[in-house]
Amino acid sequence: MSRIPTGRSSRRSRMTSGGLAAFLLLALTSCSQETTEEWKRLGLPEPASDRAEFTAELWIGSWTAALIIGAFVWGLILWVCFRYRRRDDDELPTQVRYNLPIEVLYTIAPIIVVAVLFFFTVEKQNSVIELVDEPDHDILVTAQQWSWSFTYLDEEALGGETDVYEVGTPATVPVLWLVEDQSVTFQLNSPDVIHSFWVPAFLYKLDVIPGRDQALQSFSLTPTTAGDFEGRCAELCGFQHSRMLFTVKVVDQASYEAHLLDLEQRG
Repeated sequence: MSRIPTGRSSRRSRMTSGGLAAFLLLALTSCSQETTEEWKRLGLPEPASDRAEFTAELWIGSWTAALIIGAFVWGLILWVCFRYRRRDDDELPTQVRYNLPIEVLYTIAPIIVVAVLFFFTVEKQNSVIELVDEPDHDILVTAQQWSWSFTYLDEEALGGETDVYEVGTPATVPVLWLVEDQSVTFQLNSPDVIHSFWVPAFLYKLDVIPGRDQALQSFSLTPTTAGDFEGRCAELCGFQHSRMLFTVKVVDQASYEAHLLDLEQRG
């Protein structure tokens, strides 16, 4: 026999529901604008380059599709559990075999989903890895145990007799200078082991493999946000791997040229 709820249990239920509603309301109202934006990006850093936008679109689109499909599948599971729950004492329910329409559906539907995801993945990937024919700046990035060297190959940097570069050490974090809203092509190389050039705000990383064709170790982007961003090696490369850090500083053209002049004068 079903139990008839008492006044006390009814009040307890209302108090629980009210407390849950109050908690949810408090949680929603306490979220800052920054937290809200991060939720909208599904945990991704705010994109700081033109190519990062492609990665963000693919990430958010894939998660949206996954959540919709997941909700649909869980809905079907719950519906079947409720609709076909046991109603009598029969140990064996009615058996249904060889339902051709359903078998075709659950075979074709996943293929369509995978094909759509594959199409958009290839499209976004090609947009991310496309090299700019005539970038505003060229920078040679050398990854070595356990730091980074940045050589600026711009015409204004090559005007002097001394190469314009900055070399870091595990104890001194080097700074990579870029110009806001101007394209740059990075040429990566390594003289020792495999490293990986990664700037989280750019939503992109590329392995640096010794002896690999330079065309496969180059990529282009345009920084779209001024500021300082963290960079690091994302490939375990030895016992001081964790100290292989660098900073990306995105500035205006005047500050960039002044920095190159300073590097040139320092030799």
